[in-house]
Amino acid sequence: MPSTSRRTAAALAALALTGTLAAGYSAGDNTSSGASMRPAAAQPSPSGSDCWRSGTSGNDWDDWDSWGPGMGPGMMGRNDCSWGPGMMGGHYWQRGDGTPVTTLDQARQRADAFAGRLDLRVGEVMQFSKNFYAELETPSGKLATEILVDPADGDTGIEYGPAMMWNTDYGMHGGGQTQTRISPDQAQDRAQQWLHDRGSNLTVGEAEAFPGYYTLHTLRNGKITGMLSVDASTGAVWPHTWHGTYIATSER
Repeated sequence: MPSTSRRTAAALAALALTGTLAAGYSAGDNTSSGASMRPAAAQPSPSGSDCWRSGTSGNDWDDWDSWGPGMGPGMMGRNDCSWGPGMMGGHYWQRGDGTPVTTLDQARQRADAFAGRLDLRVGEVMQFSKNFYAELETPSGKLATEILVDPADGDTGIEYGPAMMWNTDYGMHGGGQTQTRISPDQAQDRAQQWLHDRGSNLTVGEAEAFPGYYTLHTLRNGKITGMLSVDASTGAVWPHTWHGTYIATSER
């Protein structure tokens, strides 16, 4: 694997497997304290070899806004611990051809190629300043998982964060038996309260149900600014801080 692609995969894996979150919850919100800390459960080993600890999931830490810059460096070590081709059968990652992805149509083509590997189809595709995001659906139209497309080279894979950690069908803990205790309305209320508790004036959209969790758009004056997710079992909230600024959406 070229060094650039290896670094890209390593960076994504670091975010996925350690729950790295920037201080604050989404682009455009200036209410964060800027503080960062390392919860004891997530401390990396000095060698950087402890990329992933068995049994760890997003549910282990509920103070998501305390995660800040500095969690990534040193986590990957010499072997990168990336989930690129070969890891778990390669189902989580598909390397691009090195061609930049600059439009929603191009992102949909990359997403389609990845979705076919899982017998899924592409629904909504969104463009942000840092990546393209897409929802994958089952043939019957049920939401299945979320993926990202790297605009630099077309690398495509399961989105880090909730899609990797909480998705009970397509995530790292796929096949796990979790009880849905949170309804869509409750997820929406939980997300809104979470924003309110942090002094944000953003609102949330409808809760979209994925296996094991919900994802909701964050809104300012009715316009999309980003998104966050709510665990359907515990009610934990996880902001998607990795997208950057919202640009546009393609429904299909």
